[in-house]
Amino acid sequence: MSLLRGTAPEAVRQGPGPGRLLPALLLGVIAFQLNASMVTPALPHIAGSLAAPLSQIALSQTLFFLIGGVAGVVLSRLGDHLGRRRVLLGSLAVMCVGTVLAVCAPNAAVLIAGRILQGASGATFQLTYLVLRDTLSPQRFGTAMGLTTAINGGVGGVDGFLGGLLADRLGFRWIFAVILVVGLAAIALLHRVLPADAPEAADADGDEAGRPGRMDWWGASALSGALICVNLGIGEGSSGGWGSGRTAALLGAGVLLLAVFWQVEKGRFRRSGRPAAEPLIAVAHLKSRQVWPLVATTLLTLTGVFAAMNFTVVLLSQDTGVGYGMTATLSSLLLLTPAAAIGLGAAPLAGWLAPRRGWLPVLRTGLLCCALALAVAAVLPGERWVVIGAFCALGIFYNGLTMTTLNGLGVVLSPKESPGALPGLNGACFGIGASVGIAVVGPLAGAGTLGGYRAALWVAVGIALLALLTSLLIAAPEREATP
Repeated sequence: MSLLRGTAPEAVRQGPGPGRLLPALLLGVIAFQLNASMVTPALPHIAGSLAAPLSQIALSQTLFFLIGGVAGVVLSRLGDHLGRRRVLLGSLAVMCVGTVLAVCAPNAAVLIAGRILQGASGATFQLTYLVLRDTLSPQRFGTAMGLTTAINGGVGGVDGFLGGLLADRLGFRWIFAVILVVGLAAIALLHRVLPADAPEAADADGDEAGRPGRMDWWGASALSGALICVNLGIGEGSSGGWGSGRTAALLGAGVLLLAVFWQVEKGRFRRSGRPAAEPLIAVAHLKSRQVWPLVATTLLTLTGVFAAMNFTVVLLSQDTGVGYGMTATLSSLLLLTPAAAIGLGAAPLAGWLAPRRGWLPVLRTGLLCCALALAVAAVLPGERWVVIGAFCALGIFYNGLTMTTLNGLGVVLSPKESPGALPGLNGACFGIGASVGIAVVGPLAGAGTLGGYRAALWVAVGIALLALLTSLLIAAPEREATP
């Protein structure tokens, strides 16, 4: 069934087949992903080239991810109203404008402005998932979903290595030049092959003429503000202390804005005499087992596993006292690159398996195996090859099974009248979960003791098991017949 109301499945599936459409969509998500994976190794080089403090350059990275999370929520839903083609191409165009600023940046302020515009294309993955869901059969969707999700973890680890190499040999501007070329190529290709889609028709409360319903900008603004405050509050608490007034103010503002969002979605703040905007996501759906348990599972998964893979084990591997004393390059090659490369093969396989064996069984298998792999590392944190093996296994269980099914469920469980709502909300939880996870294990892993690293890994195990328990509450998606 089509996820766009008022559009017949035959009409939705018109246009180029997956042999042309999928490569174009993959090029678009690669263009966005390179903004994260290629730039990260070059941050010290950027700071030196622009004669700016590293903290300012790190801020550009933080704002990129933060704006990306907010854009994922808002633009995914906007695609329901304006059409996914228009919003996806517009997002990539804005990203290219930001990339031009980054290439030409004479100082950190211009670089930050460019990174913010690049982050504004943060709905690229969610919009791609929805386009794939609208145009492919359930079986083909799963495989394509897995391949797209694999890129979310990096392009096989090659992108990070290439970013460092370009920064060392030619300078950081060449990184953004490569991103610009890929982005422009993606726009040109998508403009040719991406099928036109009809915006969703208004429901009984909307425009009787059948024109698209109004976007819920009040709800979008309240939720965006809440996400920004919560993310900044977590960052402030991690660096400045959880008892500081600034941390309390930011987190308090986030909770208040979430309450406002809830009231907006319930229609408490509607202005009389005007047609009501369609909710960003209706309260009835927020309370359903199709939405909140999935959002909670995603949040917990990222809190536990992401922090272990991208923080705890990185510190452990480079610790010259109780750790393995690796260089940053060796640590990346042995602990980060293998998991990304393995995930590039495992994710499409997981996407192929999920529609045939069930999205939820595959997700729960992945979460259980993630907890077991982390437990092995927690028991033997001093045995480097055991730990390396355990984290390579996470390439299958986390980058493959778990990430693919979490993203896939965000699409197949999204309400039919607002198909862009849940993928955007679920995507925002990836960034929040990563921030929370690092904040939780930071004091333990940052202690620089073997006991601290072990404790941080056991915390990750516990949170992964909690995510597994939460996944048991997710309602199973409706069984879909193959077209």
